[in-house]
Amino acid sequence: MSSIFEGFLSTSEILEAFSERNFLDAMLRFEGSLARAQASVGLIPEAVAQSISGTCKVELFDVAKIVRESGRAGSIAIPLVKSLKETVGLFNKDAAGFVHFGSTSQDVIDTALALVTRNALNLIEADVHKAVAALLVLAGRHAADPVLARTLMQPASVTSFGLKCAGWAAPLVRSLQRLQATAGNALSVQLGGAVGTLAQMQKAGKNLGPQVIAHMASELKLRAPSCAWHTQRDEWVALGCELGLLVGSLGKIAKDIALMGQYEVGEVAEPTEPGRGGSSAMPHKRNPVACMVALAAAQRAPQRVAALLAAMPQEHERALGNWQAELAEWPGLLMSAHGSARAMAQALPGLQVDTQRMRANLDALRAVLPAEAADEWFSPGLARHAAELTQAQVLAHTQALAALKPPKSPDTNTMKVMP
Repeated sequence: MSSIFEGFLSTSEILEAFSERNFLDAMLRFEGSLARAQASVGLIPEAVAQSISGTCKVELFDVAKIVRESGRAGSIAIPLVKSLKETVGLFNKDAAGFVHFGSTSQDVIDTALALVTRNALNLIEADVHKAVAALLVLAGRHAADPVLARTLMQPASVTSFGLKCAGWAAPLVRSLQRLQATAGNALSVQLGGAVGTLAQMQKAGKNLGPQVIAHMASELKLRAPSCAWHTQRDEWVALGCELGLLVGSLGKIAKDIALMGQYEVGEVAEPTEPGRGGSSAMPHKRNPVACMVALAAAQRAPQRVAALLAAMPQEHERALGNWQAELAEWPGLLMSAHGSARAMAQALPGLQVDTQRMRANLDALRAVLPAEAADEWFSPGLARHAAELTQAQVLAHTQALAALKPPKSPDTNTMKVMP
């Protein structure tokens, strides 16, 4: 999922989350859960379900071969289901015919994508929490430290660095709130069969599909939707839009830090460590690498969100091309989001703040202003007011964070280490 030019813009954890092996493992979790759910309502024999679920182990399959064959088949699900049927048949010929019973390729792929996305969101949220926590510490520490506010890239008035940090934290807190709400709707089981009616899951004139979905949702810890969402992509794309907003907010912080860290300004600097931020040609350079990663993500994410939106007009009950285009964009969006969140989570706790340089920049501007203007726009009262605002915002953001669900550890069932 990566290349030499983008691997350093993301993280090893998110790359692993979307690895071929992990995605096929998630698909097999779907197939095992489907069989167990169908057996629980009497659609297939219990012994058959045991044979199928016992075979749904990724280590039993040639992942590379299945991926290669997906190009000819037009879907990763087709060669996987074929291989699963063959493998089940080696142990129980009668059970092979019930593999993938009543479901379709999009069912298994969408559900698997929800599973791996949940892990990706856990990684992203954990790092955003770290970034916000660091910003609130900085805001409290520098609540009363004056700094030059800038509008239209020009010097404006006095504010406090603490208020600036609280302002950086605010959209990240709101993103966490919206991400949790949106993910709660988007991370759903997909199960509709060929055209969304679950027509094959009839028994004694009753459609048992809803019961199967409820069983799977409980087991996989996903939402049970009211209907198949094969071409109803609004909740899924809404999650993508929220990720785009998060990346943009992280990019805004990165841009401000990069500007404040220019040598001529010198008010802040990223933390240093051996081998990070150096130049291949100029030993005096100190490159803001974390800002670079976040800004690169902010450049790339809008195009991916736009592609998700563009893919929404999908044909009838199952799409030709648009759904597949959406799938191809999704991992890259998550990778950019986590790369950006991780970069800021690593840089902000150790951000170096030069309050003396901030004061010197303010004094230099005051010195060239008429006394009346200097008194109006750089009054100590303005800095005190900024400090009061900072304290109020830090309290509000802290309370908002406390009300959120804490970040979860990655689901080890869908975060297996590559052998």
